[in-house]
Amino acid sequence: MQTRPLGETGIDVSRLCLGTMTFGEQNSEAEAHAQLDRAVAFGINFIDTAEMYPVPPKAETQGRTEACIGSWLKRRGSRDDVVIATKATGPGLDHIRGGPRLTRDHLHQAIDASLARLQTDHVDLYQLHWPDRKANYFGRLGYEHDEEEDATPLEETLAALKELVDAGKVRAIGLSNDTPWGVMRALHLAETLGLPRVASIQNPYSLLNRTFEVGLAEISHRERVGLLAYSPLAFGTLSGKYLDGARPAGARLTLFERFQRYTTPLAEEATAAYVRIARDHGLDPAQMALAYVNSRPFLTSNIIGATTMEQLESNLASESLKLDREVMEAIEAVHQRIPNPAP
Repeated sequence: MQTRPLGETGIDVSRLCLGTMTFGEQNSEAEAHAQLDRAVAFGINFIDTAEMYPVPPKAETQGRTEACIGSWLKRRGSRDDVVIATKATGPGLDHIRGGPRLTRDHLHQAIDASLARLQTDHVDLYQLHWPDRKANYFGRLGYEHDEEEDATPLEETLAALKELVDAGKVRAIGLSNDTPWGVMRALHLAETLGLPRVASIQNPYSLLNRTFEVGLAEISHRERVGLLAYSPLAFGTLSGKYLDGARPAGARLTLFERFQRYTTPLAEEATAAYVRIARDHGLDPAQMALAYVNSRPFLTSNIIGATTMEQLESNLASESLKLDREVMEAIEAVHQRIPNPAP
């Protein structure tokens, strides 16, 4: 398993990260523990979660994912050999703290609740799940400015995160679902005000969504704020299992109608083209899609997720897959013809 530095923190993380947002909804606690055990045995040292998980977010299940990880940490009795990342929820989910914000009070409440569920005294990476301002994220491309928006100043948020770092509850901080402006503003404030420096940005990145390359890839390289790629299989669609209207029993898009971002007609056309490339070259489509993300030079870690051990084993196998020039050229040809059909 390759490892890569997490920004300038001195922490090294595995190139594959285990995503956990199905724990407590599609996966039971026992299944979660089995996945965690297998991932660590394979060489993964990086585990990503969030206070709002599992998905879809609901009041009755909120926090279960962190609790599954916490019981696993307690059972194994070892903490320092794994890197635990979690996230503080941004505005919009009223069942969390009556409407979460990225204010000082909310962040102190959020970290204490997460630490209790995780049964640990610190998290290695604490991320802002999405900005406390109007911005382009979750598929939105057309920014519309609101002069009267009620946004928590980023200075306040970073100052609160500094308190958490100083208290030993957080080792490093990161952003998620953020923009080039958000990253550069956070870096500027860190430099000028002596606040914590963001180490990473967790944004979507896959064959169906390479918008990260437009503005953020250069920042990742020049500022050493690497990508933690989420949805590298576009919610499983790049496996090809949803093509031609198929909806396998128990699959996420079968169970939850809200996740339609990756099954638009244009996205299905692109997916079919990528699946054909894989099959023409004797590759598993999902492994090819993950191997492409693994190959990106601005990547810090690729967040894989699975609901079955069979899926997890397939995802893990992508670590050793290197795509040849012919495959890469075929992928690029599809991207040029159908760029970013599912941002």
